[in-house]
Amino acid sequence: MCVCFLSLKYTHIFPPPCNPLTPPSLSLQWEEISVMDERNTPMRTYQVCNVMEASQNNWLRTRHIARDGAQRVYIEIKFTLRDCNSLPGVPGTCKETFNMFYYESNNANLWFIKESQYIKIDTIAADESFTQVDVGDRVMKLNTEVRDISNLSKKGFYLAFQDLGACIALVSVRVFYKKCPLTVLNLAQFPDTVTGGDSALVEVRGLCVNASEEFEAPRMYCSADGGWLVPIGRCVCKPGYEEQKDFCQPCRPGSYKASATDAYCTKCPPHSSSHLERASECVCEKGFHRAETDPRSMACTRPPSAPENTISTVNETCVTLEWSPPRDTGGRGDITYSLRCRKCSGDDVKCAPCGSGVHFVPRQFGLSVAMVMVTDLQPHSNYSFTIESLNGVSDLSPTPRGAVMVNVTTSQTVSVVLKERRSKDSITLAWQGPDRPNGAIVEYEVIYYEKNQREQNYTVLKTRSNVMTVDGLKPGTTYVFRVRARTEGGYGNYGGEIELETTHFYVVLSFTACFPQGRLLTSRSVSLLSSFASLSLSLSLSLSLFLSPIFPLSPPSLPSLCLSPVKLPGSKTYIHPHTYEDPNQAVRDFAKEIDASSIRIERVIGAGEFGEVCSGRLRLQGKREIYVAIKSLKAGYSDKQRRDFLSEASIMGQFDHPNIIRLEGVVTRCKPVMIITEFMENGSLDTFLKKHDGQFTVIQLVGMLRGIASGMKYLSDMSYVHRDLAARNILVNSNLVCKVSDFGLSRVLEDDPEAAYTTRGGKIPIRWTSPEAIAYRKFTSASDVWSYGIVMWEVVSYGERPYWEMSNQDVIKAIDEGYRLPAPMDCPVVLHQLMLDCWEKGRSERPKFGQIVTTLDKLIRNPARLRELANSTHCQIQNKLLELVSGLVSTVEEWLEAIKMGQYKENFSSAGYVTLDSVLYITISELIKMDVTLAGHQKKILSSVQSLQTQGTHVQV
Repeated sequence: MCVCFLSLKYTHIFPPPCNPLTPPSLSLQWEEISVMDERNTPMRTYQVCNVMEASQNNWLRTRHIARDGAQRVYIEIKFTLRDCNSLPGVPGTCKETFNMFYYESNNANLWFIKESQYIKIDTIAADESFTQVDVGDRVMKLNTEVRDISNLSKKGFYLAFQDLGACIALVSVRVFYKKCPLTVLNLAQFPDTVTGGDSALVEVRGLCVNASEEFEAPRMYCSADGGWLVPIGRCVCKPGYEEQKDFCQPCRPGSYKASATDAYCTKCPPHSSSHLERASECVCEKGFHRAETDPRSMACTRPPSAPENTISTVNETCVTLEWSPPRDTGGRGDITYSLRCRKCSGDDVKCAPCGSGVHFVPRQFGLSVAMVMVTDLQPHSNYSFTIESLNGVSDLSPTPRGAVMVNVTTSQTVSVVLKERRSKDSITLAWQGPDRPNGAIVEYEVIYYEKNQREQNYTVLKTRSNVMTVDGLKPGTTYVFRVRARTEGGYGNYGGEIELETTHFYVVLSFTACFPQGRLLTSRSVSLLSSFASLSLSLSLSLSLFLSPIFPLSPPSLPSLCLSPVKLPGSKTYIHPHTYEDPNQAVRDFAKEIDASSIRIERVIGAGEFGEVCSGRLRLQGKREIYVAIKSLKAGYSDKQRRDFLSEASIMGQFDHPNIIRLEGVVTRCKPVMIITEFMENGSLDTFLKKHDGQFTVIQLVGMLRGIASGMKYLSDMSYVHRDLAARNILVNSNLVCKVSDFGLSRVLEDDPEAAYTTRGGKIPIRWTSPEAIAYRKFTSASDVWSYGIVMWEVVSYGERPYWEMSNQDVIKAIDEGYRLPAPMDCPVVLHQLMLDCWEKGRSERPKFGQIVTTLDKLIRNPARLRELANSTHCQIQNKLLELVSGLVSTVEEWLEAIKMGQYKENFSSAGYVTLDSVLYITISELIKMDVTLAGHQKKILSSVQSLQTQGTHVQV
């Protein structure tokens, strides 16, 4: 608190003034008298003591007192007053008080003020009065009183003292006001501030000191007592400065402060320095850089070194490249990879860019994983791939980027078979390896199948030798053989087809005594034997000739005879686990028990009906370690849950086909109970397609569909119905091989007396299920064919939801009325026609899976038939809108939702495309700027824009 005095002119009466004032105007009754204080020092006083006279009214007034901007002033008076009782003979009108008044005025020269114009401040009484004795003893009992005047607004005021009959002496009058002193708080300076009137707080805005700036507007309140209250906000030191008490000092060399909100200067991060004071950031050393988005506190970094340990795997015209991260990451964690592809001539000297015909999965640039698959390469060609490792400062460095080069050769083909040796049940082959192998040959792969039945069953064998004997073949049967080599660089092409036939043989049937004596073996019995053995007509004739001498028409007596059945190849039939009295026996019969110590679980990849699904590794004795998927049965299971869980293993264990998920084994002798299957790197087909929308060729999609159909034909031939065939239940491995999985809902064929099953919980996947299965719970291989048609639609549309947003009831009603899904965008006519064939209402009119495989194989051999599209993109969009929406599409948001591109609504809005008029002339470059980078999405949007241009900005649907 600071006090400034506004005093009177007469210094011998009042203390020294802040400002000169004119002398007070005194009434005649008040006298100026000099007296001695207790120290015998003379002092001047104004006194009046007319107590002997009645009706006293004595006034003493000051000159004009300037208030200096103060709204509230204080008056301190010191005075003495005599006790009326000590005055003998005084009348009863004697007083022991006096009054104090003020008059506010802008006029400093008033000599006369009416008594009625004054405003009373207070009546002043003495705490102590003196007597005659005190006067004799010179004891002065001095009183001090302080009063205040508030809410002053004019230039100044006059003070006046009124005596009504007291014996009083004014010793001192001091007039002053209070103010809050200059101060610095939170790096903000607050000036001298005069207090407010009537006890009000005065808000004061502070000013930031030297090198500071406002963080939040600094404010404080000056109280009526001259104290600072309620500090709000603060200032902070600017970048390059730190706070030191009440000021900001510059950062020393070798330190910096990047932000005003940082409290103190800090040491320069690694590989950077500052040589001058006041540094707001440290300069990177030579060879090191800091990206624009890097915080200033981050160490300077450098580009990474080249990738290491590159591995190339060639699969015909597809190459998978894998590598290890760079040894030196440059001090950063944002490592990405980019590839450059060049096709080289035979002498490996002239190389040119690969062009747009080559596709990279998942992408060519900005890869976050150390693996890429390159498809659609030319056969019998040399390619050079440069793999660059990049980070956030690679573009800032003038030095060459860390890169490694990989050279591969596609389509290394095994020569034709040189010789063979045949017997009734085996064939021995020999072949010559490829002329120019891409690295050392690791092994050969032999695939064979019965002629004209490739789609049914084929077998794959592997050997390190170029000679192989294939055993267990059918006598008198023609087989087709093909061979390919696998080198350190991957698989090559299969060689040409070689047809070889096993030799014929006769079957001698064994009989035991079980026919009653004297009974003839009739022609019906011989026919039964022939049928049971499943032999050809020639074999049946041989049987007849063979049996004729043994069984004459009228044998004298015969022992009882019966037939021991002969199991021939190709007659395997699915056995449902529920037919076992003991379900555990089914697990023992069809699933191999694995020691839990051979399994290493690495991470959780999902959750199933019964527990977690993990990925891990399996290493069996004498075999190499492989990646596997592990389904675990959660704790607290019941016996029924355990049986249901293991029933899937009992089903999978009966299948052996390259397009059916392979069961590795089970763990049942310890907890947790586990099912171990092969690991499919790319997960479910629907998710995989959505992630790579528009990135595959039609031939690749047809190849996926062919694999699914082949697996389903295998199941159908085993009298097995899947019942939940959908893209979500198809798994994809790293080589894009599709495999059927999820056998939890499967049932036997319709000719079984127990065929009319309901699904678990009574739930049916309506969008994938045939009409008869929905209506009558009649599941057959024909209902699986219907579901396969839906899967075809999912694949060609890259995982779009069948029937879009229609409800299940609407789907059932639409199908019953003859509605079928329209062709997806860019769908070939032949594929959509095959879908429609699968969706025939009569199940007997639908194709068999064998016919579907044959049809797809013809399309793969003759891809020209895939060029004719079912309809234009414009018609496709209109058909879809007709099924989903009624009314008008009048906004960008509605338009994007209608064409299933709603995920880009914010991208369009942020780029300023808020009306349909604004999108009519959008280009592919503008789509790329809006992060619409998938080729399929770009094509769909641009095609729809053409539709908008044709019909106007309001699309009638």
